[in-house]
Amino acid sequence: MTLNLSGVKTGPLKAGERVTLTDNKGRRKSLLLKDGAVWHTTKGAVQHDDLIGGPDGVTVKSAGGMEYLALRPLLHDYMVAMPRDAAVIYPKEAAQIVMWGDMFPGARVLEAGVGSGALSLALLRAIGPEGRLHSYERREQFAEVAQRNVREFVGGDHPSWTVTVGDLVEVISDEEIDRAILDMLAPWECIDAVGERLIPGGVLVCYVATATQLGRVADTIRAHGGFTEPTLTETTMRDWHAEGLAIRPGHGTSSHTGFLAITRRLAPGQRAPMRRRRPAPGAYGPDYTGPRPANIPADLGGAGATFDQAVDDAPTPEVSTED
Repeated sequence: MTLNLSGVKTGPLKAGERVTLTDNKGRRKSLLLKDGAVWHTTKGAVQHDDLIGGPDGVTVKSAGGMEYLALRPLLHDYMVAMPRDAAVIYPKEAAQIVMWGDMFPGARVLEAGVGSGALSLALLRAIGPEGRLHSYERREQFAEVAQRNVREFVGGDHPSWTVTVGDLVEVISDEEIDRAILDMLAPWECIDAVGERLIPGGVLVCYVATATQLGRVADTIRAHGGFTEPTLTETTMRDWHAEGLAIRPGHGTSSHTGFLAITRRLAPGQRAPMRRRRPAPGAYGPDYTGPRPANIPADLGGAGATFDQAVDDAPTPEVSTED
């Protein structure tokens, strides 16, 4: 296969390419085209040779008369249909990570928890051939699956991508990074290591599945002191039905997949400003066992000054008298 870093293919369909077949009920099947191969369905067989050499967007009929629309998958189609051993970050979160993580051409990006390579593909497209993506994965089996998926999509080994198998804290390289994404069970264990390598102003994004993980990573970021107050989000999508006068939300919606915690690295030696908003009563009470953030006043359960001291010591904002 010819190396194509964008993964976008045009022209006639070829053997070795993946296509998505969609029936009249919207059900989809991902096929890897092979000369002489046959896809068997309950409505009869579909010959791969009927698709190979034809245009993108062609329709084909099975032996039983079922019509299918054949299209090359877009990146988001491929991300959800590609082979996997580990769960993937779905397109709705991947889009948020690319945007709010501010990925840019030429960026030096660290990714920990490569999974099956779905987010890696989105990141590689965003940073382009001049960027560098260094992905870390504890399980060699997952790393191999991710590498196969990326290799299939772009047609070979991506020159901007390096995969290292091992625990991030133990094997992380000393290179500076512009952006970091942590997709793992306990990302709070890696905040210090990533913070040492993230440039001032760099962006850290943590992807977690549960609310308790979200709280732990947020408080660890606050306790570190060298990051901005994290932004915590959950992304949902809802389909809509629009047909004549029947305009309504779709019957289904995207289920919960994960949370994002997004923050930026401060300059060396700088600390996050003292938090002036009081946390909820009991948030850092006697039952709380996690890290105690320095920007939460001590009399409210944090590790900082008392709330009254923090307010008294805060600089008074300058008021402009200009018209």
